Amino acid sequence: EKPLSPFISIAWQQLEESRRPSKERTAVERPSLAAMYSASLPPPPPRRDFISVTLSPSSGGIEAAAGVGGYNNSKAWRRRSCLRKWKQLSRLQRSVILFVFAFLAVCGVITYTNMTEPWKSLTSRTPEEQKMDLEVPGLNPANQAVLPIPKKADPNLGDYSDFSLQKPPKELPARRGPPNLQLRPPRRNTRLKSQEDAAKAEEEPHQAVQEHKTEKSIISWRGVVIEPDQITESPSNKINELDKPSPVESEDQKEPVPLNERQMAVIEAFHHAWKGYKEFAWGHDELKPISKSFSEWFGLGLTLIDALDTMWILGLKEEFAEARKWVATELNFDKNVDVNLFESAIRILGGLLSTYHLSGDSLFLEKAKDIGSRLMPAFNTPSKIPFSDVNIGRGTAHPPRWTSDSTVAEVTSIQLEFRELSRLTGEEKFQNAVDGVMQHIHTLPGKNDGLVPMFINTNSGQFTHLGVYTLGARADSYYEYLLKQWIQGGKKENELLEDYVKGIEGVKMHLLRKSQPRRLTFVGELAHGRFSAKMVSCWQGRGT
Repeated sequence: EKPLSPFISIAWQQLEESRRPSKERTAVERPSLAAMYSASLPPPPPRRDFISVTLSPSSGGIEAAAGVGGYNNSKAWRRRSCLRKWKQLSRLQRSVILFVFAFLAVCGVITYTNMTEPWKSLTSRTPEEQKMDLEVPGLNPANQAVLPIPKKADPNLGDYSDFSLQKPPKELPARRGPPNLQLRPPRRNTRLKSQEDAAKAEEEPHQAVQEHKTEKSIISWRGVVIEPDQITESPSNKINELDKPSPVESEDQKEPVPLNERQMAVIEAFHHAWKGYKEFAWGHDELKPISKSFSEWFGLGLTLIDALDTMWILGLKEEFAEARKWVATELNFDKNVDVNLFESAIRILGGLLSTYHLSGDSLFLEKAKDIGSRLMPAFNTPSKIPFSDVNIGRGTAHPPRWTSDSTVAEVTSIQLEFRELSRLTGEEKFQNAVDGVMQHIHTLPGKNDGLVPMFINTNSGQFTHLGVYTLGARADSYYEYLLKQWIQGGKKENELLEDYVKGIEGVKMHLLRKSQPRRLTFVGELAHGRFSAKMVSCWQGRGT
């Protein structure tokens, strides 16, 4: 055979290569291509296991200010260093740091808001408020009194020039309750009043100057003098029946005015409640309206006695007659039962006394004297601070089971009832017992600018649980009864007014705050130097 020409051999090789699979062709071609590429590249440089850094000193000026050059402890270098370290921290570490800073910021804001109010209250008082000149030592009211200034005496009166001419107080009507109900007072009180007025009119010209010299002004408040009024009546036995009719009685006998819608709504509400009590709890202490049953506390008909004066004021004569019959026939205090001194005084004793004043029925005064005498063993303590509980059948008294202390509000909120009982019966033992309590607390240490603690020990007679001052339960009515006793006694008992003014100033200084942002005034509680924004309980319409 003849050899193939070069062109024919090349074509034959290409034909054979095209018939091969693509994978085989690639495998055959790759080594040749790699070899060709490696042969064309220069040999790699040798591997170096070190780096070289060249540091040159900075020359200051613009480069140094911009941070160019070496490290020179400038602010720019420190800032870049802190930022570099912050970026090197993990995400968890950065989150923890940010949380701590946020928590400290919130605590700072809260502390600032709590501390600014006391600072403002101490620094915002004007110099006049801080330098009130009082004649009674220890009093420093924050606000100026707004009492009327007594009129100047006429120089033509001669020896009477020092006598303060003031308008006599307007005499209150004898009847009680709303004027439009036209309640008529008992004949006994009206006649006694008219006789006393006639006697005073005869003696007034002879005793005017003498009474002025003997009576002392209560307090002088920046030139404003509070003069004592005529006391209601000292304890005596002048409760006598008068037979002669009084002209005042005929003047008060007017025809009643028709009731309006609101008054009728009140009467209907009372009718509804009284119907349930009469049907399901007659003669018992309290009605349980949901279960239609009753509960007993003392077993003395507290609801019935509480409602006597209300029924008289509302003009419910039929209901009042039924309740009076129960008091006359069923109410018996000779029972072996423990009663609370404070609750018995304001509800039972106070209810009977107010009903006697409205109706003039001696039955209620006799019952009041009975329960008052049975409550007297509570004052048989070493300090004369009464126990909280009394057994009215056995004549014994004791503190509560959980402590030997009595509540300050309870032992200082029974004075009105016992003092009035002494005035009506002529027996001074009732008033002497409660007045001794007030005199003891007047001189007692442990007060905070007139504010009193909540508890007092019956053995030592000292305040206990010091540091907590509030207008809430266990202390509230102490301040209320100070002013009431001062008024009841003819505004002559200076220590009662002094304690009241000091207490009110203490409330303004320690217990009054303003809310944010509306600046609403509210009363809180002071516990061991820290103010607690806790609203106190409010009792409306309380008192005898």
